[in-house]
This record gives sequence, structure tokens and C-alpha cells, in this order.
Amino acid sequence: MSVSRLLFIAGLSAAVAAAAGLAAGVSAAQDHTAATLKPASDFEQITDKTARAVALFEEAGKVIQHPRCVNCHPAGDKPLQGMGMHPHQPPVARGEADIGMPGMMCGTCHGPANVDVVAQAETIKSIPGNPAWHLAPIEMAWEGRSLGQICEQIKDPARNGGKTLDEIVEHMAHDDLVGWGWDPGAGRESVPGTQEVFGELMRRWAADGAACPKA
Repeated sequence: MSVSRLLFIAGLSAAVAAAAGLAAGVSAAQDHTAATLKPASDFEQITDKTARAVALFEEAGKVIQHPRCVNCHPAGDKPLQGMGMHPHQPPVARGEADIGMPGMMCGTCHGPANVDVVAQAETIKSIPGNPAWHLAPIEMAWEGRSLGQICEQIKDPARNGGKTLDEIVEHMAHDDLVGWGWDPGAGRESVPGTQEVFGELMRRWAADGAACPKA
């Protein structure tokens, strides 16, 4: 084969590789964009307050329905784990106070902060931690529910711990355990955006009438 022919093939291969790399980069960028959280200001062009409130809550739903959050809002008495939301291992139960059963309480393994570990498996790089580590009360179970159902639940004092709407917004915007979702430790995907952006979405949702998506 002639030298010119070899150079042509080499150049074509390089071009294909570059195109593939560019496509992969575009795909990764699109995936990253899909995982971001839009600020509340992005919804100001929606003039109807009810429609705007629904859109704001749907954006906040990227956090609310993320496995990092739903894992601690299970429908049963056992917490979930991982992006696949599989049952917690080792097996544990919520107990009467949502902090585990005697002899296997949440604090037995979960300390006041995330702890990096020498990986026994590629999927285990840290142990989550927070001073208030516990399951959400069963009345606040989100697992298996639509965003509209969760929205109605969040607004209902009988199912949200007796909180007012302002208190719910404050909880979402500043609670330290909620904030763990943005700092879940090595080896875990965080929820999108920041707690500040999430809190503002919730605040504007409440200010616009707290309308819910259709269940």
C-alpha cells in the first residue's frame, strides 16, 4: 500500500476518533444539563401564578424524587440504598422513633459526618453521616408516589409533622439533614443544583399559591 494511502487511512481514523470524542462530550454535557436545577428566576416568564407554581414544584421535584431523598422516605419500615433504591444492607428497621431498633440504631453505623472508607467493593467508598440521621416519619413516605401526591402530602399538616407551609419551606431550604443530599460522601451521586436554589424554588412555589402537579 502506498504511503499516501496509509496517511489517508490514518487521517480518516483520527477524524473518526475525534468525532466520537466530540459526540461523547456532547452526550455527557447533555446528561449534566439534565441533572442541573433551574433557578426560580427561569420561571418568571410564566404569567399564570398557578401554572408557575406547578412548574416551580416540578423543577424542585428533581430533588424531591431523587433516590438520595426517597431512600430516607420509604413506604415501609426499611430504608433504601443506592441509586437503584434497593433495601438497606445490613437489614435494619425504622423502630418507634424512626432511628432504628434497639441494638441496631441508625447511629450505630451513621456518625455525625460522612466517613471515607477503604473500599471493600467499588460501590462502597464512604459511610454517610449526619448528627440527625434518621428516617422520615411514615406519614411522609414518598416511595412509589407521584410528584403530585407528594406535593399534597407536603402541604398537609396531618402528614408533614404539623408544619405550616412557611415551616416546610424553611425545612427544605436550611435543614442540615436535607442539605446532606448535596454532600452525600464519596461514591454517591448528589441531588442536582444546590440547597439554596432548591430552597428558593420552594419559597417561590409557596408564594405563588403552592399549587400541585396533577397526581
